[in-house]
Amino acid sequence: MRKSFKLDEIDCANCAQKLEDALNKIDGVESARVNFLTQKLTLTAADDAFDEVLEKVVALTSKIEPDCEIVR
Repeated sequence: MRKSFKLDEIDCANCAQKLEDALNKIDGVESARVNFLTQKLTLTAADDAFDEVLEKVVALTSKIEPDCEIVR
């Protein structure tokens, strides 16, 4: 399953790249793309585990970029 989410308060392209690199290391993430210009996260994960993977993504995002929020 692939879904896109708005990112609120991602500050710079370097921060977006750092976040993308970290999210792609999460177990269950097939692909995570962070676009700084459009302020979007595109996440791909298995259908049956998507919600669980999304929770891990949200938690890691708030740890790496405390000001950034994934709008669901």
